[in-house]
Amino acid sequence: MKAFQKDLKKLEAADTQVLGVSMDSPFANKAFADQIGVTFPLLSDWGGETTHQYGIYIDKYKAARRVNFLIGKDGKILEEQLDSAAIDPTKIVDACQRPKLKN
Repeated sequence: MKAFQKDLKKLEAADTQVLGVSMDSPFANKAFADQIGVTFPLLSDWGGETTHQYGIYIDKYKAARRVNFLIGKDGKILEEQLDSAAIDPTKIVDACQRPKLKN
């Protein structure tokens, strides 16, 4: 999350909204955001409904996989990074900054 915070201005300049999502409570998310200095919204998937819908819930750990999704304005996933690849968001940041193709 700190890496996304570091690139937040670049992402916002590319018309990108950054959101964090976790299965923690809203209160835990707020405390975590304050602790690490994240200013973008951290949403709570308390109960895991969205985590299950995206297929990233791991029964063994009772938690979600680490994932970065780039979701287009039409709601479709354009890019994703899973597990250890999701620690460095460079792929997602670069995808947001690519020039749009003209039709």
